[in-house]
Amino acid sequence: MHHRRSLVVIDIVGLTPGLLGAHTPHLNQLANDGFLATMEGVFPAVTCTAQSSMLTGLKPRDHGIVGNGWYFRDLAEVWFWRQSNRLVRGEKVWETARELFSGFTAANLFWWYNMYSSIDHAVTPRPIYPADGRKIPALYSDPADLEATLVEALGEFPFFDFWGPKSGIASSEWLTEAAKLVFGWHRPDLLLVYLPHLDYNLQRLGPANPKIQEDVRAIDAAAGALIEHLRGEDADVLVVSEYGIEPVIGHVDINRILRAQGYLQVRETLGWEMLDAGASRAFAVADHQVAHVYVNDPRDIERVKRLLRATSGIARVLDDDGKHEWDLNHQRAGELVAVAEGGYWFTYYYWLDDAKAPDFARTVDIHRKPGYDPVELFVDPKLKLPAAKVAWRVLQKKLGMRMLMDVIPLNAELVQGTHGRLHESPDQGPLVIGSRRDLAIDRLAMTDVKDLMLRHWT
Repeated sequence: MHHRRSLVVIDIVGLTPGLLGAHTPHLNQLANDGFLATMEGVFPAVTCTAQSSMLTGLKPRDHGIVGNGWYFRDLAEVWFWRQSNRLVRGEKVWETARELFSGFTAANLFWWYNMYSSIDHAVTPRPIYPADGRKIPALYSDPADLEATLVEALGEFPFFDFWGPKSGIASSEWLTEAAKLVFGWHRPDLLLVYLPHLDYNLQRLGPANPKIQEDVRAIDAAAGALIEHLRGEDADVLVVSEYGIEPVIGHVDINRILRAQGYLQVRETLGWEMLDAGASRAFAVADHQVAHVYVNDPRDIERVKRLLRATSGIARVLDDDGKHEWDLNHQRAGELVAVAEGGYWFTYYYWLDDAKAPDFARTVDIHRKPGYDPVELFVDPKLKLPAAKVAWRVLQKKLGMRMLMDVIPLNAELVQGTHGRLHESPDQGPLVIGSRRDLAIDRLAMTDVKDLMLRHWT
């Protein structure tokens, strides 16, 4: 039996030094006992890129995760939120630790790319899509029976509280309880836990909204109970975050701009317009404040670059030199990468008439949309009786009827918070709070987090 102290790394998305204060007594206590450091994020400041950088110690140009999704040129398709860990290049922290420490074990609750990795225990969201078009909430786990054991102990994972208009604290609370159980059952040397709660209202309401204090208090309480439990079990704790969220001023319909100039192609199907990426001379994969712009013919690159640089709301357009400078020079990146101005973000919208928007546009459908859609956090305010419409759709589903949960608006104006750019002020960027005062540091790069984890066992 080894006596290595376990380390639990809790990713509280959207947490910044600026949000700490009267509403975060538990996180303050952890910082007082140990340390608080500001963190220099990676670009783009989005979940999949940030997490991969922390776990590999590499920049996006080396680990290859250039966003939450990208255009797979060989498939001529845009894919977001893939799960296979084989997409991530580089040695993960638990792989390095295994070489250094015999018998090292690790578990991952909901950090991304959590399927088919070399980790010992994994749990990740993985809905089931039966042939009749239903979407059934479910989890994937390795070993396969871990999911059933957790669900038996805690009840079903509250999937609709994890993303969509109903997103709230319930999903993060379920994850803190799951973390206690997995820790107790397996006692891994490293446990990764993802708590998404702050992401929701920071994007819905914006960071300046006074209601955010309630969300900060709620996540502090949930994380605090987990931290207290783990420290009682003699584990070390690191709290990390991925980015800060800034208030929205406006948005850029980058694909409509490319379409108006004849670069983007659509195909009409059943009266809907579908993005025809493979046939487009240029189109953008929108991801918060960053858009990968894929340009089919190299001769168009200069023209597209000029068009986008002249577009209001776009701060810069990275070409090969720019991507190199921003550590994003990887084959998966667009020929060009557009970066929004502060307070602006990119929609994925490419249709010019809402009547021709595809059916999935008005639903929560993170895998079919060729870009990220924060408007999925809202129920359409134009619906006369939104609760009644949702209830009717749920009833149709229960009766086995075909139904479409078409309650999401097509109004980008609703979104009040965004991220993806790097923050000028450390107070508004990511952070690390650690229980080990002897490992204290004032500021670190996101790519140093892997090394900081490893120092817990040396």
